[in-house]
Amino acid sequence: MRFRRQQAAEVGVNLTPLIDVVFLLLIFFMVSTTFTRETQLTLDLPEAAGEPRAVTEQQVEVLVDEDGRYRVNGQPLVDNRVRTLQAAIYKVSAGDTTLPLVIAADAQAAHQDVVRAMDAAGQMGFVHMNISTRMPAEAAASD
Repeated sequence: MRFRRQQAAEVGVNLTPLIDVVFLLLIFFMVSTTFTRETQLTLDLPEAAGEPRAVTEQQVEVLVDEDGRYRVNGQPLVDNRVRTLQAAIYKVSAGDTTLPLVIAADAQAAHQDVVRAMDAAGQMGFVHMNISTRMPAEAAASD
């Protein structure tokens, strides 16, 4: 009697589960990825409330106008460079970095100009810096 030889099953890898896993990983990474949206931020800048500080006799006041020009204790500077600003602050303070430094900026002044003034004073060693603010309209009306 002659038995038929059974044909050996074809050796192969079933790719269906592998494709399913890859597809699920793809969906997971697509859902968990954050997409950056370029939007404009609307900022409401804070207003200060409280008692105004007593003005001291000796202080350095840096004014920043809306065009980015600086004034140190009321004296305008010839240009807007950091070195010029530092020289004017040094002249007014006579090198005394313990004096309080007040930065007053126009509401329309660029943030960069205010930060430049803070950076110039910080490089010189001033640590007592204040940014002057105005009282909110509601609080000023109730006084």
